[in-house]
Amino acid sequence: MKHIKYYIIIACLLVLSSCDGFLDKNPTDQLSSELFWKSKSDFDNALTAVYGSMQSDLFTYGAPNLDVITDNGYGQHNYWGSNTIVQGNIFPSSGGYISNVYSTSYNAIARVNIFLQNLENYQGDDISADQRKQYEGEAKFVRGFFYFQLYQAYGAVPVVTQPLDLETQFQPKNPAAEVYEQINIDLTEAINKLPDLSFASGGGHAVKSSAQGLLLRALMYNGYQADGTANTAVLEEAQGLAEELMDGKYELAEDYLSVFQTGTQEGNVEILFSVKYLAPDNATPMDQWYGDWLVVSPLQNMVDEYEYIDGLAFGESPLTNTTELFENRDPRLNMTIFDDYVDWGNGNVHRPSNNRPTGYGLKKFLTPDLIPYGYSTRSEQDWPVLRYADVLLMYSELVNELSGPTTQAYEAINEVRGRVGMPALAAGLSMEEFRAAIRHERRIEMAFEGLRYYDLKRWKIAEEVLNSVDDGVIPYHFEDRFYLWPLPQSEIDKSNGVLVQNPDYQ
Repeated sequence: MKHIKYYIIIACLLVLSSCDGFLDKNPTDQLSSELFWKSKSDFDNALTAVYGSMQSDLFTYGAPNLDVITDNGYGQHNYWGSNTIVQGNIFPSSGGYISNVYSTSYNAIARVNIFLQNLENYQGDDISADQRKQYEGEAKFVRGFFYFQLYQAYGAVPVVTQPLDLETQFQPKNPAAEVYEQINIDLTEAINKLPDLSFASGGGHAVKSSAQGLLLRALMYNGYQADGTANTAVLEEAQGLAEELMDGKYELAEDYLSVFQTGTQEGNVEILFSVKYLAPDNATPMDQWYGDWLVVSPLQNMVDEYEYIDGLAFGESPLTNTTELFENRDPRLNMTIFDDYVDWGNGNVHRPSNNRPTGYGLKKFLTPDLIPYGYSTRSEQDWPVLRYADVLLMYSELVNELSGPTTQAYEAINEVRGRVGMPALAAGLSMEEFRAAIRHERRIEMAFEGLRYYDLKRWKIAEEVLNSVDDGVIPYHFEDRFYLWPLPQSEIDKSNGVLVQNPDYQ
């Protein structure tokens, strides 16, 4: 049962809805704190709204679209201005991702700040000390999530931890190091305040391991220096977190697709945190987007990246068959990508109404029993933000960077490969060969989960990889300055000179 019901209660929306500008202030013409924040039930409803801010399509069911600005796919509908980013037309006035990551994140942060302030001021005795502690941990987990989105995209942004008013609504940006420090503070506090349970036992709420997993991801993002070499101190910290997460609370689900399909996500042993949906009132267009509209079209080079079942690459394996590309391949190919039309077997087929620009579509997040996918399809797949396979791959990666391809590094990556029946990596790989194997495995295992773009950025290989794409529907162009995006020009303009643009875009 989905214990967190993500329909947003009207009264809560009135209190926490967005105002003009990215740094929201308390509304003065709607339900006031004199009428709300009077009981534990008010805080429960408000916390539902805080979690509801994570339902933004940008970061949940729309996250696969972020892979179309990488070497993984093409976005024929240009959602969030993806094609302009691919072509290198990145400007402060670009809109799309450039403005929406910013505004969506700060709207969510404003909700959290209002919630936390009212929680601090609340004197009622119907919220116990333990419950207050958990409320605060959950809210700070959500705030840490959104500051991490801002940090990855822009680097230096304003750090705001209190509700703003007319006098304080315009804030200068903080250095990137201080933004990261706020992420670390929020997630560390969440770790210390949230219950030490598996996510499956937490009733849909963030738990300690959820915050640990998100902090691990943030550390891995900071784990490489400007020249692409490992930041040893950061990766050592990350190693401790990863090892805590490998203490037995989680394991790989036996079925790879069970992590992504409704009906097998509740209680799933692999999921550290997911954003919940529940049809019909709180549904998404996920199946329509990917199964019918082909919002994401995988590129041929992505299809070619999948190994054959003997563990050898396309073109190297004696099993290579250039006319039957899906035969004898890594099983994740057929689970992730469809060729021309969706076929779940036994005649359960859907032929997309939209064009197939590359000939391929995205199958990984579709629900078999919702065929035919169309306007009336109400999808309720939860969005898995964090899962154990990612933890294992991050652990294998950091161990290799710190100590080379040790037994522990091999065991972690081979556990992920073994889940789908792929052979273990060959023994005796060098650190560089193992690094390449890890990066391949992440691309395959985490395909279209919205992580590839930031993986390329943190490894400092985005320019090399993206400018080498030769099978894209549109030309790729990536410059060194694109490692950080510009702040939206609209926010610069409305700040009356308080907010300063990132240096490469002034």
